[in-house]
Amino acid sequence: MSKHSLAFKLSVVEFYEKGERSCREVGAHFGVDHGTVLKWVASYEAHGAAGLAKKFSRYDAAFKLSVLQRMWEDGLSYRQTAALFDIRNKSCLADWERCYKTGGIDALTPSCRGRLRSMRAPPISKQPQALQSDEAKSREELLAELNSLRMENAYLKKLEALTREQPALKKRKSSKR
Repeated sequence: MSKHSLAFKLSVVEFYEKGERSCREVGAHFGVDHGTVLKWVASYEAHGAAGLAKKFSRYDAAFKLSVLQRMWEDGLSYRQTAALFDIRNKSCLADWERCYKTGGIDALTPSCRGRLRSMRAPPISKQPQALQSDEAKSREELLAELNSLRMENAYLKKLEALTREQPALKKRKSSKR
């Protein structure tokens, strides 16, 4: 929800356009930053009351590039450019400019929104490793598999020995009391 209603914004703009007070005085009177007053006035002058209404939009890369080119050609500030193109957040123009200078037009494409999938789909191999025949494997692959199986076997033997030893340790501890 917007912090300020459309009616409030219109009253601030109308009060400023009377020309009796500066933007700082109007901002102090309404409890709003003077920069916000200037933004609302510029947006109202460029787009009318629709420029003050709440807006949700995403921009494609071509639009972003055209906005940046117009800003550079006419020597406009971020605030002026945002008011001209009805972009509510002028700071996104600085982000677009930085992205364009570092990555070109591809960096301006909108990114995916939302949460990423928690689990990726496993890659589908042509043939599962267990089904490959031993004849198809090279000598190095067979030796690596043999070494892996030996390590697994040694690990399982050690685990079994430790689990057998656990009850014996418990008995000794209880008898010492």
